[in-house]
Amino acid sequence: MPLSPRTSWNLTLVGWVLFTVSAVCFTAEALRSGGSLYLVASVTFLLACLVFMVPVVLNRPGND
Repeated sequence: MPLSPRTSWNLTLVGWVLFTVSAVCFTAEALRSGGSLYLVASVTFLLACLVFMVPVVLNRPGND
């Protein structure tokens, strides 16, 4: 059964929010442990998640 555009959008947004929360946790742990490579990688992951969320938020379908 195909998903409605709104349901598909909701699932995509939830997925990216969960990835972003994960990136924030990785960044917090990198700050706590003091690993510079770990910090650079986790901040890069966080920024990538935010960039990928931009088109999701901007292309929100209307209410059905």
